[in-house]
Amino acid sequence: MKQTESNNYSILISLAALFIIIYALQAAAALIIPFLLAIFLALITLRPLFWLQSKKIPAFLAALIIVASIMLLLLSIGGVLGTSIAEFTTALPEYQERLDTILENFMGAAPSYFSGDQTSLNFSQILDPGWAMSLAASLLNALRDVLTNAFLIMFTMIFILLEASAFEIKLLAAFKRKRDSFVRQKIFVANLGRYLGIKTIMSIATGTSVALATSWIGLDFPLLWGMFAFLLNYVPTIGSIIAAVPAVLMALVQLGVGDAITTAIAFFAINLVYGNFIEPKLLGYGVGLSPLIVFISLFFWGWVFGPVGMILSVPLTMALKMTLESDEQTQWLAIIMGSEDDAQHEITTK
Repeated sequence: MKQTESNNYSILISLAALFIIIYALQAAAALIIPFLLAIFLALITLRPLFWLQSKKIPAFLAALIIVASIMLLLLSIGGVLGTSIAEFTTALPEYQERLDTILENFMGAAPSYFSGDQTSLNFSQILDPGWAMSLAASLLNALRDVLTNAFLIMFTMIFILLEASAFEIKLLAAFKRKRDSFVRQKIFVANLGRYLGIKTIMSIATGTSVALATSWIGLDFPLLWGMFAFLLNYVPTIGSIIAAVPAVLMALVQLGVGDAITTAIAFFAINLVYGNFIEPKLLGYGVGLSPLIVFISLFFWGWVFGPVGMILSVPLTMALKMTLESDEQTQWLAIIMGSEDDAQHEITTK
């Protein structure tokens, strides 16, 4: 009986601690996000850093070259997209109003679910058709806000890259462990860095293709649709679907039904080529997460850290899964979060 009560108290304490941690993360989001982005960029650039070091370039100079290149890229992006984001945000209410009108006309008449003296619900009350455009504006504005912290992100990234080569030695000395005791963690970091690097290349290719396609179709703000596709391509499967919706709605509002269908086909073809043919061949493995977990993590991290959390949802969830795997008491959670292949491997190895 006492053992059961002790277990119950332990569960309650763990849940309370979890809620406190989530609240703290939300409260400190403005401070945490730049550091998360710095870690994200550092993981992507670890391989180029080690390659430069193999060419006898000092660590500090190699880190400086990488960070300076990224800084120039971010400044270029900020200069090109800043004005477009502001114009799109200003015009957004008008686009949403026109979209509401088009969809209401398409429905013929607002569907009524109640009769008599009860309230009648129209289409816009059941489903807000402008939510996707609002999401695009929120995510792009969050990107613009992040660029204002570019110097903090870059300085943090420099220190992370400088620490990368010596961090393993410090861990070995601090915890009095052998070098081969961190093999699993090293493999995870290497795989995560490789995954993010390849995903970034594929996201750039996807975003560029979308920008060219929407420009050819004649949509306003093609660079914004390309950037939106680039950002959401980090979210497997559902990210590409979410990225397509606002552009298709924009085509419907601006150009008509025919061009909206053309835009949808263009997005489908681009994501089919990159997501189903090129990317799997380059990666050779998946993210190791259940599609349901990917979907839930998108909204959870978006709720905790805002739009930037949606972009980082998969790397953050993968890191959480690894943490759960390291403890025997929480390994079952990691298995549930994992893919079917991981579960099958777990069965065959026992």
